[in-house]
Amino acid sequence: MKDHWEKVYATKDDLEVSWYQENPATSLKLICSYANLSGASIIDVGGGNSNLVIELIKKGFTNVSVLDISENAIGRTRSKMQMDAEKVTWQVSDVLDFESSNKFDLWHDRAVFHFLAKKEEVAKYVGLVSNKLNPKGVFVLATFSEKGPLKCSGLEVQQYTIEDQKLLFNESFELDEYFEEEHTTPFNTKQNFLYSIWRRKI
Repeated sequence: MKDHWEKVYATKDDLEVSWYQENPATSLKLICSYANLSGASIIDVGGGNSNLVIELIKKGFTNVSVLDISENAIGRTRSKMQMDAEKVTWQVSDVLDFESSNKFDLWHDRAVFHFLAKKEEVAKYVGLVSNKLNPKGVFVLATFSEKGPLKCSGLEVQQYTIEDQKLLFNESFELDEYFEEEHTTPFNTKQNFLYSIWRRKI
């Protein structure tokens, strides 16, 4: 998996990948709503080559981490940010191998979860998010909906309904809200995403 993503970010520019957003407005709005203190501890999972971290720093957030499996992806965003990159904690890792003593107030994922195909991978991810969030911490998740694509970047992905997600997350989280959004890709096709926002139970 790592080799796949390193190749993607070594050979394709921003406008050649379907998930790219020049302005990550929805994620930014949700994070600003649910993590309204500038010192809130935020992690963006799979956000190595995303403008979200750039916008979060512009908004004044001071405790932001980015986790990505691809060193190339992180390198590209660091280059865009120049000196501001030093304000971010960067970690190159598969999310399922993620190790950190830090706890987070908000965990954001628009990139990773729908690529997890095996039940044991999904279960490990759910446990990881629960373990790494502070009590009442917020989990912002965007996955492909049942109207979304079946493949992304040549890889099979999982589609989700909110009922599917409830079966996975209800034990450790309370659902705050959810909605669908149609993303227009850089090549003017449509991808339907399901956004859900969860709070970790104490």
